[in-house]
Amino acid sequence: MKAVIFDLDGTLVQSEKLKAHSYAVAVQRLLLLDAPDERAVEAYREIVGSARDVASKHIMDSLGLERALRALMPAYKASSPEQVLTELRVTIYNRSVADPAVIRANEWPHTTALLRTAKDTFCATAVATMSQRKEVDHVLTSLDLLEHLDVILTKEDVTNAKPDPEIYLLAAKRLDVPPSECLVLEDSVACVRAGVSAGVCPGGRVECKLLPDCSGQLIRRKR
Repeated sequence: MKAVIFDLDGTLVQSEKLKAHSYAVAVQRLLLLDAPDERAVEAYREIVGSARDVASKHIMDSLGLERALRALMPAYKASSPEQVLTELRVTIYNRSVADPAVIRANEWPHTTALLRTAKDTFCATAVATMSQRKEVDHVLTSLDLLEHLDVILTKEDVTNAKPDPEIYLLAAKRLDVPPSECLVLEDSVACVRAGVSAGVCPGGRVECKLLPDCSGQLIRRKR
C-alpha cells in the first residue's frame, strides 16, 4: 500500500454529527418548534455522505417541508426549496464550528493519528471530500493536519459527487499512485462505493462494516 486517502466529514472529524444537529435546529426554526427536530437527524443518517443539496432534498421530502421552504425562496433568492434548507443549515453549522475548539472537541483521534502515522512512515496521504474548500481548510487547520497531507481534494475539484469514483481517481492521479495501491477510509455506504468503484480494492473483495451511527450496511464485491 503506497497511499491512504481519507474522507473528512465523519472520518477525521465528527462533523456529520454536527451537520445532523444543524439540520435539526434549522427545522426547529422553520416550524417554530420548542426543540431541535430529531426527525431531521434520522433523515440525515439515511443520506449521510451525500452532497448538501441532495441531503437537504431528502430531509425536506422526508419531513414534508417543501411548502414551508418554498414560501421562503424569495427571501433567500433560492432557485429551489431545498436550497433554502441548505442555507439555513449551513448558517447554523458555520456558526457552531467557527471556534476551532469545537472542531478539536469533535476530532476522531484514532483516525487522525493514523493519518499522521501514515505520513511519518513515508506513505502518501490525501483528503478527498465533498465539502467545500473553505470549510475543509478551516477543519484541517484547526486539527493541525495540513502539513501531513500531500493532496487535498474538495467539491470544487470534481464534477460528480460521491458515490461516483471521480474524486478518488483524481486523488490517485495527483498522488501518482495506482488506485489499486491506495487505501480509502470512509464512513458511509455511498462513499465506500465510490472507493470500490475507483478500484482501490487490490484483493478484489471488499467487506465494510460501518460504525453504529451509520446505516450498518455491508458492501461486498468479488472479481
